[in-house]
Amino acid sequence: MVRGKTQMKRIENASSRQVTFSKRRSGLLKKAFELSVLCDAEVALIIFSPSGRLYEFSSSSQMSHTIERYQKNARTLANQRITEEVYTQKLKDEAADSYKKLELLEDAKRTLLGENIVSCSIAELVQVEEQLEKSLCKIRARKHTLFQEQIHHLKEQEAKLMKVNTDLKEKCEMVASMIPLSQPLSPDMEVETGLFIGPPKTKANHV
Repeated sequence: MVRGKTQMKRIENASSRQVTFSKRRSGLLKKAFELSVLCDAEVALIIFSPSGRLYEFSSSSQMSHTIERYQKNARTLANQRITEEVYTQKLKDEAADSYKKLELLEDAKRTLLGENIVSCSIAELVQVEEQLEKSLCKIRARKHTLFQEQIHHLKEQEAKLMKVNTDLKEKCEMVASMIPLSQPLSPDMEVETGLFIGPPKTKANHV
């Protein structure tokens, strides 16, 4: 016969309720003992019957030791939860503050770009104008600095190229001075050549 699933509700019959309590209490105490032995765990079990009678099991020598250990760990866990909740709330507050600052920066950006000036007062517009003037002065100063650095760099390159040019010129003059010049010819000197003007000479026939 298949045993039906027990419904999880209070047993109305007092006799059946007492029998079920005795059976399940014994099984629960047995399981607690097995858990402590097999897994080397510290187990404490406290049961009060409907009539108020106490049943307990403790794997340690004293039940109070396990209870104190439980209370200590419970306080530690409670403090950890409180710390985590405080830290989480702090992160939420920081995120909300950062979001507000971001919105203010976006509004200021749109105002500087001239996209959000319809609702601005004269004083706010004057303040925006002053900010733009300050920004423009900084931009011009930075541009002037970059131009000066670029000019200085070009002058350094010019000086290097001029030095290289001077060195090459000196080397060319040195090489030219080392080459000997050929002696010029005198106008009175005759130069023998193989050139003959007139009919060619013939060899005489000997008789």
